Amino acid sequence: MPQLNPSPWFGILVFSWFIFLTIIPLKIMSHLPPNEAISQDTLLFITEAWSWPWY
Repeated sequence: MPQLNPSPWFGILVFSWFIFLTIIPLKIMSHLPPNEAISQDTLLFITEAWSWPWY
């Protein structure tokens, strides 16, 4: 039964986990967001309460 021979499959498993744990995270972490977040002044957004009657 060739499925029980671990020699070819163990190498594939180790190599794939090596790629998943080293190369892919580095590529994901190197991406920058398209727009940097800016802080907005909260004083500009002061609104008044609505004076609508409730029916």
